[in-house]
Amino acid sequence: MISKFILGMSWMLPDQASSYAPEVDNLYLFLVGLTVFFTALIGIAILFFFVKYRRKVHTGIPKQIEGSIILESAWSIIPFIICLFIFAWGVKIYLEQYTIPNDAQDIYVVGKQWMWKFQHPEGQREINELHIPVGKKIRFVMATEDVIHSFYIPAFRMKEDIVPGPNRYTTVWAEPTMTGTFHIFCAEYCGTSHSGMIGWVTVMSDKDYAAWLAGGAGEGSMADRGAALFQSLGCITCHKPDAQGQCPRLEGKYGIEESVHTMSSPDIFKVLVDDSYIRESVLSPQAKVVAGYQPIMPSFQGQVSEEQLQSIIAYIKSIGPAASANAAAKPGTPAPAAARPQIMTTGSANPIAPQSEKAQSNPLQGHDELHYKKP
Repeated sequence: MISKFILGMSWMLPDQASSYAPEVDNLYLFLVGLTVFFTALIGIAILFFFVKYRRKVHTGIPKQIEGSIILESAWSIIPFIICLFIFAWGVKIYLEQYTIPNDAQDIYVVGKQWMWKFQHPEGQREINELHIPVGKKIRFVMATEDVIHSFYIPAFRMKEDIVPGPNRYTTVWAEPTMTGTFHIFCAEYCGTSHSGMIGWVTVMSDKDYAAWLAGGAGEGSMADRGAALFQSLGCITCHKPDAQGQCPRLEGKYGIEESVHTMSSPDIFKVLVDDSYIRESVLSPQAKVVAGYQPIMPSFQGQVSEEQLQSIIAYIKSIGPAASANAAAKPGTPAPAAARPQIMTTGSANPIAPQSEKAQSNPLQGHDELHYKKP
């Protein structure tokens, strides 16, 4: 690869373990090379003119040059073209990183002082360790339980801030291209043990990953757990499949647009029913009210943990693919990829209130203590 040889600087870069890592490195090394070139050019010019126009004995004053259209145009136009080239290259990489492929596999990430928690749609849960298959596109759906964190996998050239807020799900994707174990860091200072918020991602072959998944979650898939929560929290009494409840039916809703209004204005507008919208509707149900319904839903802020929220979303996805709006799918069946939003989604930056200790520990009761030792 080009970046392995440019300037002989590959020793300073981590492994290129994702599909867009080489392109990121190429741009970075191009910028380094450009900087070195112009630094050397300007330095040599300074030395040349320093010698050429040094003060000499019995030498008169040099003839003054009053401007040069060619010279002034050159040092304006050439840097402008170089900057446009760098901008276009950077935009290409940015769009590649933040345009989520339709066939990406979801992994749910929760940042918490001071650990990374992961959930697989099949039901497996991990702390500070993540197992994913090589050669498969992975969409990371990320949220935080407390402060700002930044999910950073250097080998993937992937770093994304996770900001608190009731409608804040941040998504980014990567396609691992080599097996191995790679660092996960938090790249945003998040408190006294920030430096200990370290994890590992293990990229496995398809055979090894299938064997790892076969270990089983024991508690069913995320959608199954979400269905159980949906029942236990009493959501089914208002969100009825026959649309006869006091709240809108959820079957067939995920991935389509819904007509809503705010409490401060009766004006109707459209929103996409995606992860962020569902999260906001659970934590701040009065923020956007579905047209034709009364704002009677209570807030579940502090009553459900982030992992439980993700399970509820997985359940709503399983009964709500846009392609099957008129027929509810069997709980636990993943929504088709076409129903997923393609571009990274974020929302307002309103901070989320701290959750109760009971809500935080409930979904992983005993799991944190057994598998994670605080730094």
